Amino acid sequence: MQLRHCQHLTAVFNSCPPHGEELMNQALNTESLKVQPGENLTHNVKPLLHEIRHALTALLQDSEQAVIDLRSLPLAPGEEQKLMDELGQGEVYARFNALGPSEIFETRYPGVWVVVHYNNDDEVIGKFIEVCDIPDLLRSQQDDIRQGLEQLQAQLA
Repeated sequence: MQLRHCQHLTAVFNSCPPHGEELMNQALNTESLKVQPGENLTHNVKPLLHEIRHALTALLQDSEQAVIDLRSLPLAPGEEQKLMDELGQGEVYARFNALGPSEIFETRYPGVWVVVHYNNDDEVIGKFIEVCDIPDLLRSQQDDIRQGLEQLQAQLA
């Protein structure tokens, strides 16, 4: 829909020769715009909270897990922080290094987790909401458990 809107603007501006291209460039110049977060710019937060509620229901009824990729959503400035404020932080928090730094915390709603991945410069490269019993990254893998058992057996021998 946004693409169609841009095509429409292009057609309108180009139909105004000889200054159509100049007007188009002026209209698309957004450097002077300053968007600031405010209470009115949170139109995505409530629908996301409803989606999380539906995912929690599915987790309870069908053991169905869900992942919401926050970086793939067109959130307005301040909306991601507003969502994080609404979700709050629960009792569980973990920060670890496995193919790069990551942190996971349970929100104030059990079963709703925030998973954040960073690059080596500590910049966020991925941010997800996972609705599950426990995120897979916190689960011990069978191979790791097996190796741990072997190490413990060797130590006790």
